[in-house]
Order: sequence, then structure tokens, then C-alpha cells
Amino acid sequence: MTDATQNTGAVAPKSSLHTLDARTKRRNAAESRFKLYGMVAIGIGLLMLVTLLTTILSKGTGAFTQTFVTMEVDLLESKLDKSGERDLEKIKKVTTFGYAPLIKSAFEKTVKTHGMETDLKSKTMAKILSKSAASQLRNYVIANPDQIGQTIEFRFLANSRVDGYMKGRVTRDSIANDKNITPAQLDFVDQLIEVGALTKTFNIDFIIGADASDQRPEAAGIGVAMMGSLFMMLVVLALALPIGVAASIYLEEFAPKNWITDIIEVNISNLAAVPSIVFGILGLAVFINYMHLPQSAPLVGGLVLTLMTLPTIIISTRAALKAVPPSIRDAALGVGASKMQAVFHHVLPLAAPGILTGTIIGLAQALGETAPLLLIGMIGFIASNMPETVGEGLLSPNSAMPAQIYEWAKRADPAFYERAWGGIIILLIFLISMNTLAVLLRRRFERRW
Repeated sequence: MTDATQNTGAVAPKSSLHTLDARTKRRNAAESRFKLYGMVAIGIGLLMLVTLLTTILSKGTGAFTQTFVTMEVDLLESKLDKSGERDLEKIKKVTTFGYAPLIKSAFEKTVKTHGMETDLKSKTMAKILSKSAASQLRNYVIANPDQIGQTIEFRFLANSRVDGYMKGRVTRDSIANDKNITPAQLDFVDQLIEVGALTKTFNIDFIIGADASDQRPEAAGIGVAMMGSLFMMLVVLALALPIGVAASIYLEEFAPKNWITDIIEVNISNLAAVPSIVFGILGLAVFINYMHLPQSAPLVGGLVLTLMTLPTIIISTRAALKAVPPSIRDAALGVGASKMQAVFHHVLPLAAPGILTGTIIGLAQALGETAPLLLIGMIGFIASNMPETVGEGLLSPNSAMPAQIYEWAKRADPAFYERAWGGIIILLIFLISMNTLAVLLRRRFERRW
């Protein structure tokens, strides 16, 4: 008998590997709790996101619709062109006060045509319209002087109180102390609704129009501010992308590793964390006070946002260059390529998806910035017309979408508050589109090593 077959008197184990001991059970319970905590955290995050989106949509969708009053207006020659010569210069001399009687007459005609009953005078009826109604009529006549003497159907903006009444924002109880509208006018509005003269429809002017004064919130639009943001993004793209990529290539591929480059890298990382309002102060001091560039111009806003975006682009570009395996560089150098050829012909094309992604994310961050724009005066000017040339778009005073939203949010009329939420919806659409483009570009061109 060998030693292997001898009974050593060893005691058989009391437990099996298939049986969980107390310590393993505790570890498994801790892991289950951690998974539960993670699921709860994700659920809370999704709930907050849904709440945020629901709030934005519920408060902002009303800005995309507007209340209009449709009437037939007699463009009387005796009021607009007494000489009958159709001389445009003489027609322009008729101010908006000269068009007010035409609008009053149109209301009287509407009441008579539809058999409506009201004790309101025509002057009181006309107050349900926007204060821009007479100006709208005058602009049409100046553009079409041949229509004088004709009866033309016009669609006028209703004032903000009537629009709020149509959207449920204004009620008969809430207007008890409101001097801008009366219950009798609301009764007249109900009659106009019944005959189809007052309707609520989609308002394209909110998307393509310009901001309006505090007296005309119903006429305010975000289109010109969108153009201001577009020109700023063009400046940022034209400056931040080449400068940021060039600096990243030099620091990552060509710069010697010493204390000077270490200081530069630390400062770039610190600049990425600097509050954006600091860049606004820098832009105010350098570009406006020292260089005397025009205040509130998209060019200045683009320069400020370029300074703010550069650290983000440099950091993301360096990360993309580092992600390219060293073997690519070694192979290029091994077949006789110079250092510059290896970088520009091999490394840079492979890092391009990451560079594009970082650039788009940096532009999206710049698009939503407000604080730097406040300091360079991009909320102190109301641009009433679209820029006609690139030079005018860059140098003429304008606003930007985030600054325009801030300006609307601080105004007193609830209609401006509604437009602020509507502007947030448009801004979010731009930001989501840019981030989606960044993800698609990365997935389309990314290579797995």
C-alpha cells in the first residue's frame, strides 16, 4: 500500500464550493444594492430630464402660434394720395396716424357685414390689434402704391392680451386691474372668433422675424438674433479650428518635453475651467476699449467666444492625436517619411474624427454662452432688419440667441416670457443637432485600434 492510498485521517470539508458562505452573500448583496442605486440614479436623471423637456415644451410651444385678425381694408385715395399722382415721396409723407382711420373703418365694416352686436366704438375695437398694425398697413402701401383705391384683405396681429386670451394665459378674472383690455373687448373678441375673423395660426415671423419693443411683444421674433449667432459661429470656426489644431499638433508632435511646455499645458487646462464671464471682461477691455471694435457686433462676440473655445478644441485635439497608435508614426518614419509628413499624411487624417467631434462640441458650447455677450453689449441693441451683406452681418450691432432669450426673460409682459421659452426650444434644437452631428461623424470615421 502506498502513501497515496493510506488514510491520513484528514477531515472532509464541511461546506461545498457550490454553497455560498456568509461573506460571499454579503458581497453579492452589496453588489445588488449598488446596481439598485445605479438604476435609481438613472431613473431620477431621466425623470428630471423628462420634467425639464415637458416644462420647456409646455411653456414654449405657444410662441410658435399667434392670434391674427383678418379684415378687408379700403385703401382710400382721399386719405393716402390726395393728388392721385402716385408719387411715392408724397405717399411716404402719410404717417401711421393717417392709416389709423382706415383700420377703424375696417372694424366698422366687419361688424356691419357679419351682423355683430357691440357697444364698442371703432377706436376701442382697434385697440385689440397690435400697435404695429398701422405700420404694417403703411409698409404695404409704400411697397404697392398701385393698390391705393382698392379693397385689400389684411391679416393683422392681435395684441398680446388678446393672444394670451386665446392661449389661456389671460382670463376674465385676471384682467380686473388690467388697463390694456376690458371685458367688453373680450366679448367683441368672442364674436370675431365666431365669425372666423379672429384665428390662432402658426407664426413664422417668430422664427424669421426681429425683436420688437416692449409695447409690441406679439411682434417679437428671434430670426435676426439667429443670424447674429450664425455670424459669431463663423468667426469662431474660422479662428478657433486652425489655431487650436495647429497648437495641438505642435504641442503633441513637435514641441520638446520640458518645463516650458509643461507650463503651457497646465495653463491650457486651467483656461478651460475659467468662467466664461472672465472672457467677456477680457473682450470688453481688449476688443472694444483698446482696439475700438464696434460694440454689440457679432465679430467681437465671435472673437470672445474664440478665446473661450480654444482650450476645449486644443484639449480634444491632443486627445485625438494621442489615440493614434505610435506604430503608425514609426511605420511612416521607417519608410522614409519626414516627421511632418508622418504627422500630416498619416496621424492627422486618423485623428480627424476626434478633432471634428471636439470642434463641434466646442462650437455648441459657445453657441449657448450668454455671460460674455452681456459684457460686450449684445443685449443693448434691437436689430430690426436682417443683414444684407457679410460685412454688415459681422460689424453691424446685433444680438444672439442666448442673449435674446435673456432679454425676453427679464421683460415684464408675459408674452415676452412665453417667447423666451420658445427661444429656448430653438436653441435646444440647434444644440441637439450639433451634438448629434458630432456623434455621427465620430461613428462614421472612427477606427478601432
